[in-house]
Amino acid sequence: MSETGTSGGGGEFDLIARHFTRPARRSPLGVGDDCALLAPAAGMQLAVSSDMLVEGRHFLSTVDPARLGHKALAVNLSDLAACGARPLAFTLALALPAVDDAWLAGFARGLFALADTHDCELVGGDTTRGPLNICITVFGEVPAGAALLRSGARAGDDVWVSGTLGDARLALEVFRGTLALSEQQFARARSRMEEPTPRVALGQALRGIASAAIDISDGLAGDLGHVLRGSGVGARLDADAALRLLGMPAGSLALETRRACVLAGGDDYELAFTAPASARAAVEEAGRASATQVARIGSIEAEPGLRIVDAQGAAIAQRFASFDHFG
Repeated sequence: MSETGTSGGGGEFDLIARHFTRPARRSPLGVGDDCALLAPAAGMQLAVSSDMLVEGRHFLSTVDPARLGHKALAVNLSDLAACGARPLAFTLALALPAVDDAWLAGFARGLFALADTHDCELVGGDTTRGPLNICITVFGEVPAGAALLRSGARAGDDVWVSGTLGDARLALEVFRGTLALSEQQFARARSRMEEPTPRVALGQALRGIASAAIDISDGLAGDLGHVLRGSGVGARLDADAALRLLGMPAGSLALETRRACVLAGGDDYELAFTAPASARAAVEEAGRASATQVARIGSIEAEPGLRIVDAQGAAIAQRFASFDHFG
């Protein structure tokens, strides 16, 4: 990691040495040089993704630092998962209002716990003084020509989703004071909001099976829309099938609220993907092999646009707006 001088007296160097220096395996330069050197294996392509988390925009000031460290890397690993790539390494750019060793220790603990789970090492970055801001760039590898893209969906394909949806939105509404949950329900929803599970193993298992994929960060309806536009197709989603993906019993909530959480909640970091109908057994096996729930909730159609219908096929009038960073 490189340092932008802010506090003098070697403070940035000491911060990195205390919290972010580990033996390097994939970068011969470690974390102390201006550039990291990485080389993918023969026949592989590099997959690269960056995400920024800004306090007050992407996370609350009250979040546990270990959970924040986890999430900062998880949202990037989720992008690799949607590409079908295997994680290799990452860089960390971190702006801090002040050096707080207890906070940094917790942040590093959560960050490295997830990094170790996916054999992904820190190879560089930057530190500076400023409003709390975390930017990670992650690097992965995928066999040449095997990456999952947004542009491969075809009419007749099924639409699938991994895991559960809507819990993070439920937690956010509790924080906003617009919704009440039991203590147990809120704890579960908050955990899903603050410690999402990147579906890295599923993404790799779907190589050669899925025709297109994306991770759900801003809401299912909006993120699937990127696939539809990239592929030049449309889709029909079964809203009732999607409702079964809500991660907790929420029958006391209004139907419109449940639909909004599942279809436009955001912060889920699950995979939405398409695959030919002939590949249903293969998709289900990929789910089993990666220990990940997968559910079929719709189909790709030739006519552009997203049509959300109920179990009887009637169009749903409710509109679902995804998260907009500048909205």
